[in-house]
Amino acid sequence: MKRKLNPFLLLYEYLIAVPVWAVLTILAALSTMILSPLWPNRKISYFPARFWSRAICALFFIRVKVSGLEKLQAGKSYIFMLNHQSWFDIFAVYGWLPFFFKWIMKADLRKIPLVGKACESAGHIFINRESPKAAQQSLEKAKRTLQNGVSVVIFPEGTRSWNGQLGKFKRGGFKIATDLGLPIVPVTLNGCFERMPRSTFAVKPGPIDMLIHEPIDVSAYSPEEIPALMQRTWDIIHGGMTA
Repeated sequence: MKRKLNPFLLLYEYLIAVPVWAVLTILAALSTMILSPLWPNRKISYFPARFWSRAICALFFIRVKVSGLEKLQAGKSYIFMLNHQSWFDIFAVYGWLPFFFKWIMKADLRKIPLVGKACESAGHIFINRESPKAAQQSLEKAKRTLQNGVSVVIFPEGTRSWNGQLGKFKRGGFKIATDLGLPIVPVTLNGCFERMPRSTFAVKPGPIDMLIHEPIDVSAYSPEEIPALMQRTWDIIHGGMTA
């Protein structure tokens, strides 16, 4: 179904919201580059990104609702795995997931002016999938990061969906989980694709729902059983999708 967008809303987005988005992004990136090295994994160093995310959602009239946080233990390290529908996945997670975490992201994102440097300063982990050796080194860095209550956020599909459907998962994050014995938290995002599909830059106001599922105890899975763990996680995330 083709999206119907109000022409007055489009004017607002391109003349007001997008320029303000750009300014907020620059300010958040610069603040992160200054604060993260001084106070790593502290509330003050996460504040710019969280404020940036919430402000952008408000700017585009997007409401985020989170359910299931009571299933998690404060101060514990988790591996959060989410479906990847649009750029607004990032805003929803940054703005409303109350944990210290690092993203595992594509190496190409490091090239984005200011944003790439800010992500590097914040300790996020870049994966170069074209180089198995470099990818392995990045995964080893992720393992070292997961301590003292710091978690990792992964989009196991590896890229945004073109149609809103859940794609095939990649293995890397599941190997980290089984190697370290850390619980996987499946998270289903609903509404992000409708807000901004990959095929457009126009944003449609509306809700985003973040559904946090029960953590998966990975201790029952041997390295040979990682495919079964991947399938279980896929089934849980898919089961929470409303479309």
